Amino acid sequence: METVFRLESPRVIAGVARLVRDVGIAEELTQDALVAALERWPRDGVPDNPGAWLMATARHRAVDLIRRRETYARKLAEIGRDLETTAPFEEPADPEDIDDDLLRLVFTTCHPALSPEARTALTLRLLGGLTTAEIARAYLVPEPTIAQRIVRAKRTLATRNVAFEVPYGPDREARLGSVLDVIYLIFNEGYAATAGDDLLRPGLCEDALRLARVLSSLMPKEPEVHALTSLLEFQTSRAAARTGPGGEPVLLKDQNRRRWNRMLIARGIRALARAEATTTGAPGPYALQAAIAACHAHAYTYEETDWRTIATLYALLAARSPSPVVELNRAVAVSMTDGPAEGLRLVDALAAEPALRDYHLLPSVRGDLLARLGRPAEARAEFERAATLARNEREREWLLRRAAAEGM
Repeated sequence: METVFRLESPRVIAGVARLVRDVGIAEELTQDALVAALERWPRDGVPDNPGAWLMATARHRAVDLIRRRETYARKLAEIGRDLETTAPFEEPADPEDIDDDLLRLVFTTCHPALSPEARTALTLRLLGGLTTAEIARAYLVPEPTIAQRIVRAKRTLATRNVAFEVPYGPDREARLGSVLDVIYLIFNEGYAATAGDDLLRPGLCEDALRLARVLSSLMPKEPEVHALTSLLEFQTSRAAARTGPGGEPVLLKDQNRRRWNRMLIARGIRALARAEATTTGAPGPYALQAAIAACHAHAYTYEETDWRTIATLYALLAARSPSPVVELNRAVAVSMTDGPAEGLRLVDALAAEPALRDYHLLPSVRGDLLARLGRPAEARAEFERAATLARNEREREWLLRRAAAEGM
């Protein structure tokens, strides 16, 4: 029943939210439907279509709620009676309309009125089906903090009377970026945990990839949706090879590529092809990142990696979405084509960037370049500095081992 509810709850919440226009109330009604299922299914048996049963039960409870409301009681009671025998109100057709309740829920949980932290927590709660405790464990945040974020997010959506809808035109494009960023943020926290004892949190990666796949099926004409799905497929394909027996990080050049998941790579290639087929202008940032990931996926050995193409793609990405982190990644790619000295020159130019001041990968990359240039003492100092900045225990241990190795 837990599995059924986790799979079905996002659609039930989305369907009910379209009726009551409040995601908080919709979640409560969906929980009520689960309680009813816990009471009846053990006695009557699990229905042939559990999702439809939960949806019908939650909708009936929504009708009852509408009838009980004190304001406009008679009018709402009439609406409630109609809802029992008719399909939900269909909005006028529009060429840009995407009439899917789940998609409406995605855009609602990622509304710009919410903080990024609140969007992430609410998205994982309503669309990922995670409990408050699971979200708290995933982000190493106290459970009351996550609970408060979710409650405040629901309250903000209700008090601001945020419409339960998919925006049109420029508003959709602007909001879609927020939706994709939230999904990518969830994935990245699972792919390279910011803090804690584990480098990976596979559950978060799986939730983010599932959300991306759902969004891709709901928005087949949006190239950046397919591009993000492609990127996550490629990244997930390498997960099994990214850590050693003790959970320690394994660098890209040392990974056993036979452990890369070729099925996920094939999915990534197909998603990237869909992104390219639907693109009418210059590729977006997720398309460029997916193309970079594809270069790695196509290389059966580290030596076969097309670093020159990767460096070119990073240059395009830096022009499309300027970021010190992108420039740092470009410096690594350049070091593989033009040598570590040129890479070090680019890295040193980033030293004054405020965004990278406490970013442990800056001294880590610099240490690697110095080691390749035969300057072990300087490399050791950089790895030690990176270790002091790293918040993830596995990364910290690995950086200290690298520093010790340079001192031998």
